[in-house]
Amino acid sequence: MSNAQIAEIIENFELLGDWDQRYQYLVEIGEQLPALPTDVKTDANRVMECMSIVHVVADPDPDRPGHLLFRGDCDTAIIKGVVALLVGLFSGKTPADIERLDLEGLFKGLRLDEHLSPNRHVGVYAIVNKMMAQARMAFG
Repeated sequence: MSNAQIAEIIENFELLGDWDQRYQYLVEIGEQLPALPTDVKTDANRVMECMSIVHVVADPDPDRPGHLLFRGDCDTAIIKGVVALLVGLFSGKTPADIERLDLEGLFKGLRLDEHLSPNRHVGVYAIVNKMMAQARMAFG
């Protein structure tokens, strides 16, 4: 099911055509992400390797034991859109589900590497790594 979500995300992006439309879509997704309260904007939740100021938080889902809900925020519109995509993709899953996601396939399908600077590209992977580490630690 999870990788079906990735296929759906890629399909939605392909419908948009050029990078300008995809960029705008990512910005719009990011704008829908609720701001994080300042009490969770800690160094422990910050993605230090990212040029932008990015925070991500994993919380146990109170309605589904063993599953997680993610939140995130960023000070850069395009990366906030990527954070929003990842928050949506990771939320509602178990840590094992998250480990099985084909994130490489997602990023190739979105063609982010063609349009983001190398530093931003490194930052996107750092966000993923941080979220995966949080997932592993959530129930540890």
